Amino acid sequence: MSAATPTLLVVGGGIAGMTAALEAAETGRDVILVEREPTLGGRTARLYRYSPQMCHPTCGLEINLRRLRANRRVRVLTMAEVTAVEGSAGDYRVTVRQHPRYVNDNCTACGDCARAVTAKIRNPYNYGLDEIGAAYLPHGLAYPARYVLDPSIVGTPEGVKARDACKFGAVDLEMRERTLTLNVGSVIWATGWKPYDAARIQPYGYGRIPNVITSVEFERLADPAGPTGGRLLRPSDGQPARDIAFIQCAGSRDENHLRHCSRICCMATLKQTRYVAEAYPEGDAKSTVYYIDIRAIDRLEDFNAMVHADPNVRFVKSKVARIAWDDKAARPVLHGVDTEGYHRYANAHDLVVLAVGMQPETDGVALPDDIVRDSSGFIEGSTSGGQFGAGAAAGPLDVNRAVQSATAAALRGIQVIHRVAGTEAS
Repeated sequence: MSAATPTLLVVGGGIAGMTAALEAAETGRDVILVEREPTLGGRTARLYRYSPQMCHPTCGLEINLRRLRANRRVRVLTMAEVTAVEGSAGDYRVTVRQHPRYVNDNCTACGDCARAVTAKIRNPYNYGLDEIGAAYLPHGLAYPARYVLDPSIVGTPEGVKARDACKFGAVDLEMRERTLTLNVGSVIWATGWKPYDAARIQPYGYGRIPNVITSVEFERLADPAGPTGGRLLRPSDGQPARDIAFIQCAGSRDENHLRHCSRICCMATLKQTRYVAEAYPEGDAKSTVYYIDIRAIDRLEDFNAMVHADPNVRFVKSKVARIAWDDKAARPVLHGVDTEGYHRYANAHDLVVLAVGMQPETDGVALPDDIVRDSSGFIEGSTSGGQFGAGAAAGPLDVNRAVQSATAAALRGIQVIHRVAGTEAS
C-alpha cells in the first residue's frame, strides 16, 4: 500500500466547499479546492439576503474570502471539474479537467477588456434574466477577482478587441484546456444544489405563461445588483408587480417530481414577502402564499410569526392545481381549492413565484462508482470510506446547516488520513 497522502480534495467552491477547505487547512492540512465556475461562492453568492437576519451574504462570504487569502495551504482551481477518482481511502488519484479562462494571473480587474467588447451573453449570475458583456467579472465578490472571456468570442474580432485593450497582457487567447492528476488522501464532495426544473411542472406553465418565475429568479429581481436594480417588475411588460403570489412545494414532496421536502423553500418565501414590503413601503402591495404547510423550525418560528402578522400577506392553504393566462386582464390566474373552507378559487396576480425544490447538483457530476446516494441523489458517503458529502450535496440544507455539515465533513476527511497513516505506521 502507498503511504497515506496528507492532502484533502474539496469538490465544489460554494459556502460549504469553502468552509470545508478552510476548516481542514486551518488544522494544518494542505487542501485543493476545485470549482467548475469561474468564481467561488456558489448559490449563496446569488442571494440577496439571508433569513432570518435579512443581512446580505457578504456577511459570510467576505469572512471566508479573507480566511482564504490568508491561508497558503488552500490551492484553488476554478473552471475545473473532476472527471475520475481512482484508488482507496488515504490514496486517491483524481483526474481534473480545467477549462480555459482566457485571462491569466496578470489581470487587475480594471475592466478595460469589458469596455472594449460589444458582444453580449446571458448573465449566469442573474439566471439569464439579463445580459452582460462577453468579457466579464462574474460579480462584485468574485474570487479570484479576474475577468473571464466567454468562449464564443475567442477566435473572433471581439476576442482580439479584448486582448488589445489589456495593458497588462492578461488576455490570453491561446489558453487551452488542460488535464491535471492530483494525489489526495480523502475527497469531500460539496457540489451543492440546483433548482428543480420548473418547466417540468406542466400545470404551472413556467416558460409558457408570462410572469411565472422561480424563487431563485425572484431573489435576483429583488437585489439592487440584479437585472432590474431591485425593482419588482413583471418580465412581460416591465410594469411594477404589486400583487404577487408565492406557490410552495413547486416540485417538492411530489412523487412525480421530488419526493423529499427541500427545507429551504418555506423560509425563502417568508423572506421574499419582506422584499415585497420593502419595495413598496407605502403599503400598497400584497403577497399571497399558497401552501401545504409552513415548515419553519426552531429559531425560525419567530420570523414566521412576524410574517403572518403582516396584514399585507395572505396565506391560502392549498396546493395550486394549475395556472392559466387571462388575455383580457393580461395576468396569470391561479386555480385550485382552498382547503380551509373547501371553496374553489380563480385568483389573478401580477406575478407568480414558484418556490422550486432543491435538487443535488451531483446529477451533472461524474461521481465515482463507490459513492453511495439516497433515493433523491444526495450523497451519503462511499464504500471505500474516504469520500464524504458536505452541505447541500449531502442533503437539503440552508446556509447555516450547510456550514455545519461542511465542518463535520472536513473532520471526517482528516480522520481518514490519520487513520490510514496510523495503520501503515503500525
